[in-house]
Amino acid sequence: MDVVGEAADGAEAIRLAGSLRPDVILMDVRMPGDVSGIDATERIIAAAPVAPPRVIVLTTFDLDEYVYNALRAGAHGFLLKDTPPERLLSAVAAVAEGEMLFAPSVTRRLVEAYTGGGQPASHAPEQLVELTTREREVLRLVGRGLSNLDIAGRLIISEATVKTHLNRAMSKLGLASRAQAVVLAYETGLVTPGLAG
Repeated sequence: MDVVGEAADGAEAIRLAGSLRPDVILMDVRMPGDVSGIDATERIIAAAPVAPPRVIVLTTFDLDEYVYNALRAGAHGFLLKDTPPERLLSAVAAVAEGEMLFAPSVTRRLVEAYTGGGQPASHAPEQLVELTTREREVLRLVGRGLSNLDIAGRLIISEATVKTHLNRAMSKLGLASRAQAVVLAYETGLVTPGLAG
């Protein structure tokens, strides 16, 4: 693991991400200057020519008001600023391998806290029309906080098939991360906060 750059503010983070192309970025939510960590995250991910870097947001509070927006911007998770160094290193390694940084239950709690209690969709919202029934079902279960292994067990399909359905759904919806898929599941009413599976 190599540290390839360090930025003092969001604007510099965007510039360095473009030139250094790191695999993982640790992004502070609150930084000096006009570009917040959330804005920088969104701009870095949008500007990536191919595979965007995976962003871990650092915050002071577990349910910081900025975390939801960071997830919408494409962050792959968050850590508290007082995270021990060994946990930070293992988190960076996990995110580099494609993992989300927080447990599904934490993701669900965050999304429920910040999306409110929308009504369940009685028909497929416009954004979901292109999805197959199975892709929509996998997206719903991802939104409920289930892991790929749990979804495979529930739907009686292989974990690889779950990944295929999720990847196709994310591609059709233009989503860059599993966190964005969770947020979309709530925003479209595919998942209703507080209701079981």
